[in-house]
Amino acid sequence: MFISNAFAQAAPAAAGGAESSLLSMLPLVLMFVVLYFVMIRPQMKRQKEHKAMIEALAKGDEVVTGGGLLGKVSKLGDSYVTLEVATGVELQVQRGAIVQVLPKGTVK
Repeated sequence: MFISNAFAQAAPAAAGGAESSLLSMLPLVLMFVVLYFVMIRPQMKRQKEHKAMIEALAKGDEVVTGGGLLGKVSKLGDSYVTLEVATGVELQVQRGAIVQVLPKGTVK
C-alpha cells in the first residue's frame, strides 16, 4: 500500500569473461605459492631431517626427548628406545619423542 515493490536490476554483461576470471583467481594462486614456500616446504624439510636423525640413532648416543629428559641410548628397538637417564635408571621412550642428539660427553 504505502511501500512500492522493489525489483532487482539485471547485472551488466561481463566485458572479458575468461580474462576476468583468470585475473580474479590470480591472488588466490599467489597466496598458495607464498604459503608453500614460507610454511609447507620448510616443514617438510624439518620432517625429513628429523626422520634421518631418528634412523641414525646408535647405542651410546646422548639425546634429549620432547619432555626434556637427557639420557644415553642403551637399547634400540624398531619403535622404542631405552634411555639410561641415571646410573641404573632406564626409561623406554618412543623413537619419535627424541628431538635432538647431543655431542658426546654432554650427559654425565
